[in-house]
Amino acid sequence: MRGRKVAIFGVFTALALIFSYVELLIPINFGIPGAKLGLANLMTVLVLYKMGIKEAMALSVTRIILSGFMFGNLFGILYSLSGGLLSFLVMVLLKKSDRFSVAGVSIGGGAAHNIGQLLVAMVVVQTYQVGYYLPVLLVAGEVTGLLIGLEVKEVLKRIQGISLV
Repeated sequence: MRGRKVAIFGVFTALALIFSYVELLIPINFGIPGAKLGLANLMTVLVLYKMGIKEAMALSVTRIILSGFMFGNLFGILYSLSGGLLSFLVMVLLKKSDRFSVAGVSIGGGAAHNIGQLLVAMVVVQTYQVGYYLPVLLVAGEVTGLLIGLEVKEVLKRIQGISLV
């Protein structure tokens, strides 16, 4: 069973990296600098619900580091990791509360991701003035979190009864 779990984890990691790359190719401008769909988070949320917390955390960190080295730079890794870790913590807490749907958990994660990145930006540029950007980023995080959450909900419906571990 361990070999199967490792193989499935590898497939999810590869899919997350592919989604990260595809997102770079999509010429969508939301009018919000730095705003993205967060397609790779489909895999993180899916793994959180189907495999567990440790596996989802490992996927998130692995994907952020690998995609940062493959498609970005060290600052990109720093921003993504800060947003990703805060997002993951919020999603785990919301999921454990059993009060939120998959979409609700994803929305919380999307908003937290932008908060984490903004906090790091404040430290890097050494000013709190970038905090004025928070309302715009929260709306973007909630919208993209909703889209990702609805997509994961549909995937979970379709793979119901299939064990991944």
